[in-house]
Amino acid sequence: MNLGVKPTGKSDLPADNLPASLLLPMGKDGPAFLAYPNFQVYLKWNQSLVYSTTAAYFATRLAGAPPLDPGTARHLSVAQVKTLQQELARRGHDVGKIDGVIGEGTRAAVKQEQIRLGLPADSYPKAELLQQLR
Repeated sequence: MNLGVKPTGKSDLPADNLPASLLLPMGKDGPAFLAYPNFQVYLKWNQSLVYSTTAAYFATRLAGAPPLDPGTARHLSVAQVKTLQQELARRGHDVGKIDGVIGEGTRAAVKQEQIRLGLPADSYPKAELLQQLR
């Protein structure tokens, strides 16, 4: 709460003092999720952050939580992601296979370049980053 985090449609989080992580799977402009320690169960079942976040969100919706705010994040096309990966690899980043899939290596490289360029370092590739790397 002191950092400006609040649930959708409510004014305050419960004062339970549970540790939590803020997940921004689509960067600062996409939906945001708080992940509590029990989220690790999902990650043990499937290590994909996007898949596990989706499964956990679906569970909260089944329990009656309101729909998420999708934010304003825009996706890059597969072709744009491939170009981004090529630009990142050309700069010495290990993005793995140039395949248009945003994996762990691509996200790490995106974050490093965002920091270098003075952009918000949320690890989510945007058209602005691609444009600056070209």
